[in-house]
Amino acid sequence: MKHEVTTLNTKKMLSASLKHCMEKKSLSKITVTDIVTDCGLNRKTFYYHFQDVPDLLKWTLEQEAVDVVKQFDLLNELEEALRFAVRYIRENSHMINCAYDSIGRDELKRFLNHDFQSIVMSIVEQIERKENVHTDPDAKKIICNFYTEGMAGELVDLLKSRDAAQDEKSIRCISLVVRTSLEAAVISCSKMQ
Repeated sequence: MKHEVTTLNTKKMLSASLKHCMEKKSLSKITVTDIVTDCGLNRKTFYYHFQDVPDLLKWTLEQEAVDVVKQFDLLNELEEALRFAVRYIRENSHMINCAYDSIGRDELKRFLNHDFQSIVMSIVEQIERKENVHTDPDAKKIICNFYTEGMAGELVDLLKSRDAAQDEKSIRCISLVVRTSLEAAVISCSKMQ
């Protein structure tokens, strides 16, 4: 247990240093040396925990946002989960915009796709349990890809928006689309078998 706590604390130190470095430099210019110098650790420690700087950024986003969103009952609390995600984007706008500016919209979206896939898959599986249906794995993959692209794209687009009213409208619209059409898609695809 002590090792796990130490590992988590070390990762959090590296994450905090990455954020600090992103206040001064673009992501593409930040080196492992910059990060370990900032937090007083060594390169060996960095590489024990992470492959490279993008791996640390991915862990940071997963730890601070994606894993929290996964704890919501996404079928019933999707709007709250989306509000959390948008609030996280706003509160960490410098870090996220730095990543956006360094790697671009498409790469940031691709970067987040894996995590969004698991979020959408959990919603699909909740619908299957609720409706007592089984969807073909290939159909589930298509459904997840479709909704992942849409949700990830909309959230990435919110990065450049500064309008709270637009944020709320986007949250309500995404939630409505997912709640109504995703359930219908899962039910319809389960009948295709």
